[in-house]
Amino acid sequence: MGVRRWLDEAILAQGRLPLLCFLLGFIVGFLLIRFSVRMIRKRVRWWPGNLRAGDVHIHHMVFGVVMVLIAGLGMVAGYRSGIGTIAALASVFGVGAALVLDEFALIYYLRDVYWEEQGRTSVDAVFVALAVTGLLLLGFHPLWLLDIGGIRHDGAPGLGLLGGFAAVNLVLAAIVIAKGKIWTGLFGMFFLPLLVIGALRLSRPAAPWARWRYSERHRLMSRAIVRERRYRRPAIRVKIFVQDLVAGKPDVAHVRRAAEAELERTVLPAPPAHPRTGPDSAPGPIFRLSA
Repeated sequence: MGVRRWLDEAILAQGRLPLLCFLLGFIVGFLLIRFSVRMIRKRVRWWPGNLRAGDVHIHHMVFGVVMVLIAGLGMVAGYRSGIGTIAALASVFGVGAALVLDEFALIYYLRDVYWEEQGRTSVDAVFVALAVTGLLLLGFHPLWLLDIGGIRHDGAPGLGLLGGFAAVNLVLAAIVIAKGKIWTGLFGMFFLPLLVIGALRLSRPAAPWARWRYSERHRLMSRAIVRERRYRRPAIRVKIFVQDLVAGKPDVAHVRRAAEAELERTVLPAPPAHPRTGPDSAPGPIFRLSA
């Protein structure tokens, strides 16, 4: 009864049925394609293998692009259609988006790294898409706080405050993302206090902000590296464990060793913003910190 009431009041009454159908299509598409590739990797006889055109392996993101284009064109061309038609097209769009994002790492690295460690980037992209869609489905959006007092509907004063709030949101989000805190910046767009906290805290050592602001402040850079390794270690272990469950364990060591390897690879000081060149230039500082 509670689920039915939630669907009626929070989804149907608010016009969010297409968004819900997109989310369900996305989840179903992602689970199905991950099941498929796991069966293909295990060489299960009863499961069809990779699709090829001659010697060319046709990746499933190709089908995803086609589905996204068809569904997107259908929604644009039939924007006056009934909610059922739009919801059905949104489901197709969600399945196609899942197929594309499942191979996001291939697009990002321009090579097939699906079962390599870099392939985990695809899982990260899927998690980001799920998080944003979930927040939107729950009614959150970057300006939702202004809806509490009806500020968005107060005419010219409301528009002025709306513009100022949006500008502050964007500036703080840019600072937080420049500090390398992608998830904080993402969720902070929906909850301003997170942006304020992220903007005030130390930057991650390899982020652009650290390159601009910490390259000559060696003590600050050292603090950033120590904090990064201390606080990211448990988070990375959990992330790798979850990724292994979703993506299939790649050909690397177990979670603990993989986490330490990622820390050693990623937690490094950013290069100077304006490196000096020439015979009189001196090398930058070298940080050697134990894990």
